[in-house]
Amino acid sequence: MSGRFVAGMSVEDVLGACQRVNQEGIAATLDSLGESVNTEAEAQKSADIYHQLLDAIQAHKLNANVSVKLSQVGMDFDPALAERIVGEMVEHAAAVNSFVRIDMEGSPYTEATIAMTERLSAKFPGSVGTVLQAYLFRTDTDTERLLSKGIRIRLCKGAYKEGSEVAFPSKADVDANYVNLMKRMATYSNPQTQKGVFCGIATHDEAIVDQMRSFVNDNKIDKRAFEFQMLYGVRRDLQRRLAAEGYGVRVYIPFGPEWYPYFMRRLAERPANVIFLVKNFFKN
Repeated sequence: MSGRFVAGMSVEDVLGACQRVNQEGIAATLDSLGESVNTEAEAQKSADIYHQLLDAIQAHKLNANVSVKLSQVGMDFDPALAERIVGEMVEHAAAVNSFVRIDMEGSPYTEATIAMTERLSAKFPGSVGTVLQAYLFRTDTDTERLLSKGIRIRLCKGAYKEGSEVAFPSKADVDANYVNLMKRMATYSNPQTQKGVFCGIATHDEAIVDQMRSFVNDNKIDKRAFEFQMLYGVRRDLQRRLAAEGYGVRVYIPFGPEWYPYFMRRLAERPANVIFLVKNFFKN
């Protein structure tokens, strides 16, 4: 089952998966799995993989960028180290005309992640962005905060278990908030009316995808002014259909030896993730 959703163990494995996805007209984000390192050596080892990826993306002319978690590079024990390491990554990405997505983890990381993204974006505009989670109450304000600074956002619903004091407990409320935020980002993505902030609409929910398609059509927003984002191996039929219709589509491709502990933590943390993976395993 893991082979459906994880590209493999090595950099070579993920580059091969990326090439196959690119051949279908779909972009990729490469994600070296791992989190919660405990030493500077482990943090630097994670960083070295990302520098290797950035060089390979340029060398092979791949339509891809990278995504990193702050706990992967030392945030839990040395925030300054994490910012230095990610800053070097973003500087590298800027030099090779690529992009680093600072991934979002649980709500204790939210403010620190956004603030770091803001600081690095000021140094390397257009080369770094982050992720916002629609199930958090604060995301409405955070959306305006980042869009006003021209910082690219990946909007997702949220996969971590959060308490009712910080997040919407009802799926219906999460979905409604997601749609509102999605439409706001789409409006900002239109260079004719706003600053042209390029955002990622990360969802496998076909009802929400259809709402976005209708909104874009009704408001004459360029299909390539934003992109739909999905996970490797999930709703491949929908990915291909949207790409064929002319929409930008990007697939997140995870890889690496840390895949097993990573998946076990995610599945144990939020049982709904198990149901999601099992349902999608049987879809094309």
